[in-house]
Amino acid sequence: MSKERRWFEQSPPEPQAGPRATDVDKVKALWNQCPACKEVLQKEDLDGTMQCCPFCGYHLKYDSLDRLMALVDEGSFERHDASLSPKDPLKFVDSKRYSDRIEASQKKTGEQDAYIAGTAMLHGIPVQIGTFNFAFMGGSMGSVVGELITRQFERAAELGQPAIVISASGGARMQEGLLSLMQMAKTCAALARLRDEAKMPYISVLTHPTTGGVAASFAMLGDLILAEPNALIGFAGPRVIEQTIGQALPDGFQTSEYLVDHGMVDRIVARSELKDTIARCLRLLMDPV
Repeated sequence: MSKERRWFEQSPPEPQAGPRATDVDKVKALWNQCPACKEVLQKEDLDGTMQCCPFCGYHLKYDSLDRLMALVDEGSFERHDASLSPKDPLKFVDSKRYSDRIEASQKKTGEQDAYIAGTAMLHGIPVQIGTFNFAFMGGSMGSVVGELITRQFERAAELGQPAIVISASGGARMQEGLLSLMQMAKTCAALARLRDEAKMPYISVLTHPTTGGVAASFAMLGDLILAEPNALIGFAGPRVIEQTIGQALPDGFQTSEYLVDHGMVDRIVARSELKDTIARCLRLLMDPV
């Protein structure tokens, strides 16, 4: 049999499999898509725009520590109370044990809980600043988060410095029950002392999302309340409210734009302008003459 005939009678090759999971992961690691304008964006380019779409300005998810470092002067941040870790006093279990959720979040984020606080300089102004980490159990506020924020306000009062809190939270942490809800009053009491005794300003920065017990306490009590564009801000989510009242909500309800129009937020500020805006406002609040 000739070589040509042997080749002709051979079975066709097996179809090749699609891209492997590892290939898909590599693509996802390099590219992102803007949820607003649907442009495909290179993640390396987004690092240079503070995770904002260069085509439409949409604000994508932003790492909590990167957000904090973008606000403070380089090399000025000194972290406080990083070793505080949550416990499980109620031995809470839903679909899994609370202690297991804590352990998984600590392993995932490398943090002990959902808040990072410290002392820093912001355009040369000494501040007490902190940020929520939404990657840790949805930025929920338990006893440790409440303690960290309370200590931040107390340090600000003791040192005569302004306080800044960047919120991104699903609210009070249900796995700690009443102990979590107590943090709402506890943080607000410390904030009152900062204002009444130390006469220092507090600026609240609301990012997507800021909801639940965080929105219902210190997050909405700033001397100045700033918000990122298109952030969800409110106590209960829109779907819960609609189901409760049996009515459709207005377009854009609970977005930062809606809250500005209704007097609940002072100003919407893009990430690229936030540091300069806060510094300018602090100078006005601390030296109004």
